[in-house]
Amino acid sequence: MIIHPISPVYDKNTEILILGSFPSVKSREEGFFYGHKQNRFWKVVAAVFGEGTPETIEEKREFLLRNHIAVWDVIHSCEIEGSSDSSIRNVTVNDLNEILKVADIRDIYVNGKTAQKYYKKYTEKLVGREAICLPSTSPANAAWNQERLVAEWRKIRKTTGR
Repeated sequence: MIIHPISPVYDKNTEILILGSFPSVKSREEGFFYGHKQNRFWKVVAAVFGEGTPETIEEKREFLLRNHIAVWDVIHSCEIEGSSDSSIRNVTVNDLNEILKVADIRDIYVNGKTAQKYYKKYTEKLVGREAICLPSTSPANAAWNQERLVAEWRKIRKTTGR
């Protein structure tokens, strides 16, 4: 059983919440979200907001808060082989109320089908809110190039009004 080692990023000004499924091995090693260099998350969200791609953990944290974005994962703990979403078993979920009680979250997004699957199965009924599924920024989602991802992920910008 692996317990999620990364704290959520949010503050009282956060307006949107983006949830992944569970951090990859690289993200767990780095101690921050989307730590694998091949994951396109940081490039995509930076392009959506017209900013340069943040590189350090501090730059990433500042980027998220400046753009009113909260990031966390659906899963709190699970059994997983490496970073393989298909191997996830024995799931317990994170309590999103930690964020929802502090921030006025307008929309909840999930990064890919795996996050959507676990959100729908466990979390949706707990928080009483649907999540909007965006195409995964994982390199495993080869059907979506970066340009298509950015175009689809622009939805998040409409939420913040920025």
